[in-house]
Amino acid sequence: MKLSGDLQAFEARIGHVFTRPELLIRALTHSSMSSPTRPDNQRLEFLGDRVLGLVVSEALLKDDKSASEGQLAPRYNALVRKETCADLARELDIGAVLKLGRSEMMSGGRRKTALLGDAMEAVIAAVYLDGGFEAAKAFILRLWASNINSVESDARDPKTALQEWAQARKQQPPKYVETARTGPDHAPVFTIEAQLESGETASATASSKRAAEQGAAADLLAKLESKG
Repeated sequence: MKLSGDLQAFEARIGHVFTRPELLIRALTHSSMSSPTRPDNQRLEFLGDRVLGLVVSEALLKDDKSASEGQLAPRYNALVRKETCADLARELDIGAVLKLGRSEMMSGGRRKTALLGDAMEAVIAAVYLDGGFEAAKAFILRLWASNINSVESDARDPKTALQEWAQARKQQPPKYVETARTGPDHAPVFTIEAQLESGETASATASSKRAAEQGAAADLLAKLESKG
């Protein structure tokens, strides 16, 4: 099987030439485009997530030999979460080579964080199955290097940090309320307000509820810090 020109260019971007090109095609095939003869990337995504986790865990242990598990866990979570995978997928322009059904293409699938993150994990699995663990490890470390080097010592996501702030003051966990939803059905934009029992609030807007919640939590933490 010979890959198309765009997939050969993608091989060059990721630095791995496939001996089994069908693995790369599968890694880039979304369920909206699957068929009995064209399996989608969901099983590869499952495997890639585990390979990524192992490589990142090992890298973090080597990077900081004195860090405790409590310090390493939030750094790990920041590095393997879907948003990070999607950001790195954008660097590789995975969206341009995704195999999507018409409805998914029309709804902006090539830009969706969830689809890009899943495809990134599936590509990792494809490299692993094609070239072995060392090939997958080299690919991950090359792509994740700057993230690993710059991950904050306290890399808790904003929602976790805000919940811990509330718990430390014996408050109920923060609430996240959707206050607005705009845009077409295929590309909605959400505004979420984070609310504390003590009355403080902050809002953020994003193209996913998760991102809006994280943004609202981050803004509220910034307000709390400015008040001392």
